[in-house]
Amino acid sequence: MVTLDEISKAVITLLRLGAAFRLVYCMVRLEGAEEERGQCKKRAKNTVLFYVLAESVWQIKEMVFYYYK
Repeated sequence: MVTLDEISKAVITLLRLGAAFRLVYCMVRLEGAEEERGQCKKRAKNTVLFYVLAESVWQIKEMVFYYYK
C-alpha cells in the first residue's frame, strides 16, 4: 500500500527533475536563439524561482509533520 510519505517523495522528485530539465532546456535555447535571449533568461529565472519555492514548501511540510508526530 502506498503511503502519504511515499507519494510526497515521488512528487518532490518529479518537481526536482522537471525543474532541472527545464533549466537545461532554457540554457540550450539561450545558446541558440539570439532573438529570444531575453525571453529565455526570464524563463530560466522563473524556473529557479519555482524550484526555490517548491523546496521551501517541502521543508515547511517536513517541519509540520515532525512537529505533529
